[in-house]
Amino acid sequence: MKKLLIMIIMMILPGLVWAKGGDRRITFELNDGPGNWYRNANGPVVGLGSLGVGTPGVEVVFTRDDSNTVHTYTSLLYPTGARNMPFDTDPQKGSESVTLRTPGLYVFFCQVHPYMLGAVIVDDPNTEGLDLGETITLINGITVPTSSDLATRLLRGFMVLTEPGNWQNFSSSDPWHINYPSVPVRITGGAVVDLATVLNARYGNETALPPLLTPSPGVGEVWVNTQFEKTANKRKPGAAAVVDATNWQVKRKVFLPDIEMNNPHNMWTDRDQNLIYVTEWFDSKLTIFDRVSGQFIDRIQVGEAPAHVMTRVDTDQLHVSINGSDRNESVVELSPLAGGIERRIDVGRPGPHAHWMGHDGDTMVTPNVFTGDSTIYDFVRDGIQDIVPTGSVEAHPIATGMMPDSSKYYVANFLDSTFTVIETATGTVLKTINLLQNYDPVSGDITGPVGGLPIQTPVSPDGIAMVTANILTDTITIVDTKTDTLVASLACDAGCHGVQFGAKAGGGYYAYVSSQSANVLQVVDIDPDGDGNPADAKVVGRILLTSTANTASDDTITAFDGMGGQGLLPIPV
Repeated sequence: MKKLLIMIIMMILPGLVWAKGGDRRITFELNDGPGNWYRNANGPVVGLGSLGVGTPGVEVVFTRDDSNTVHTYTSLLYPTGARNMPFDTDPQKGSESVTLRTPGLYVFFCQVHPYMLGAVIVDDPNTEGLDLGETITLINGITVPTSSDLATRLLRGFMVLTEPGNWQNFSSSDPWHINYPSVPVRITGGAVVDLATVLNARYGNETALPPLLTPSPGVGEVWVNTQFEKTANKRKPGAAAVVDATNWQVKRKVFLPDIEMNNPHNMWTDRDQNLIYVTEWFDSKLTIFDRVSGQFIDRIQVGEAPAHVMTRVDTDQLHVSINGSDRNESVVELSPLAGGIERRIDVGRPGPHAHWMGHDGDTMVTPNVFTGDSTIYDFVRDGIQDIVPTGSVEAHPIATGMMPDSSKYYVANFLDSTFTVIETATGTVLKTINLLQNYDPVSGDITGPVGGLPIQTPVSPDGIAMVTANILTDTITIVDTKTDTLVASLACDAGCHGVQFGAKAGGGYYAYVSSQSANVLQVVDIDPDGDGNPADAKVVGRILLTSTANTASDDTITAFDGMGGQGLLPIPV
């Protein structure tokens, strides 16, 4: 029966082609996207371009295809006890391979760009259904049954992130439809279930999109990296889009086709707020353009996969985290319009992502994704003050946020779904906040505020709240900084990714939230009652990021208009 099922699937599903001699080779071509960043060279399987299926002994090959920067080839999850697991490489531009012998589900990712995902099902032809395994183990050691809510939630997230057809399109009146593959899968206890039936029952489908909302005016502008937009005159995706916060109109998109700006990820500005600095995360460049006109000014080679950029308030120097670096000198320092790197700062670890600069220019903190810790760098003595562990070695600390007076800071541990609260002056860990404390990973029961796989996590300028985008749960979590307690979670749109704060007209602050798998910007009022209690925070705006006839642009959009929301820069800062 199983052999007959495999033959039928091979005939009707593209991509299931067995190599000569009975061995199966799956080749993933890593590219600059968007969508199928791990592209199965044999084509889509059950409609998924980043999924492969093989039998025990399958060789999985990872290679770069027209990608401009380094990647790691890393096992995110795998069947518990699987041979040759966990698998990992340093950031590189070469090719690697691994042989998979244990039946079950494997997911690979890039530690530099952690939403780059590829999945392999190793299937035993002598059992019924495609084998997902009894249990799966995440790279940080968490183990759950394949029948659990966490396992299926991760699988659903994979399908949404890697397939553009599954993104939320708010410019359409159609319900949100996710193409869940209808295939029999074998899970915990040998049960065989239809995958689409399970996912539909747990998470729904054909759901009405929440309405667009126009909030009361903000102040100035909100810049958003719509990183996945494709245009006519460049091969690489991405734009810097600007929303007028006084009327919530998208007034300009900057693509810079003449230099083929590649996956613009995060932005900052100079002291006079005339310049926009933007990192090209899938490249090695920092690009500078004029804030008002969008005209190109300069492009500087800084290092592989530059992630975030911020300035020192006292010197106005730029500091760029080199996420793909394999050296400890992984933050570069530049002066505005100086034309090149002044120095490379040794933070004691390779590959930091979203660093933060202190209020007086004395301090910088980095989340070190490869080593599960955070560096506190002291500019006064010009050296490392502390390197603080933030969780498991594989916690993947990805972002930081700091109190306005620099007294303490927060590290978002992506894979552990925790925050580490650190006293800046001493490097003392004050607390660990578990975002999954109100979530049962097996049943899926949620009994309070919840977040999973946190990314950007800034603190409000008035110091009352830390707001975080969580991409697994698609929630916006609110932490009260007085007690360092998780007090609320709000619904976020698909691929919840970025957060930054901007001023609200009349006083107070908005948190602006971007989502990479949706073409909208959400606006959160963190204190709508003005009583200083962030537990009352609520979503007050949802702004469509698609271009209009009044949107100035230097290129013509061909696909994914408004999609890929990541870095945010409200101006004035």
